[in-house]
Amino acid sequence: MLKNTPERYGLVTKLLHWIIAFSILGLIWLGWEMVDLTYYDPWYHKSLSLHRVLGLVVLGLAVCMLVWQRVSRPPPLPGSISRVQQAAAHAVHRLLFLMMLLLPVTGYLISTSAGQAIPVYGLFEVPVLVQVGEQTRDLIIAVHYYCAYGTGLLAAVHAAAALKHQFVDRDGVLARMIWR
Repeated sequence: MLKNTPERYGLVTKLLHWIIAFSILGLIWLGWEMVDLTYYDPWYHKSLSLHRVLGLVVLGLAVCMLVWQRVSRPPPLPGSISRVQQAAAHAVHRLLFLMMLLLPVTGYLISTSAGQAIPVYGLFEVPVLVQVGEQTRDLIIAVHYYCAYGTGLLAAVHAAAALKHQFVDRDGVLARMIWR
């Protein structure tokens, strides 16, 4: 079943969710790895290119997910979950979506701040749409950095909550998103 039902997430939502989740984990790892590399390290340019392209993919998939949620509404949380927990879950989801949009946009602005397009493995280039000054670039770098770590924390909270619901509460919340 492609679309969500009142009880479960559909195939499209599951695919988008898991591809985005693993991509974000990969992006955080790549970002962390790149910090210690020098400009002349052979892995530096490869990892930077991969990080940029994967970030743009996450942006595209996040937009697809937002559109898809309008087409196929997510199932409601079980009634056994308190209003406080439901509000927390909705807040974390909204923040994760904000980060899925904000991080690629700030990454794009950093990557194009020198006035050069982003090459995508020789296939095409993502053009410079907005050029930022050096002070603005420094601010954007800080926003990107802190939002990346914040996203990692949010993802950990999201995963921990899903595991709590599966193994402590046993209310089937995680089961709706896994492959069965």
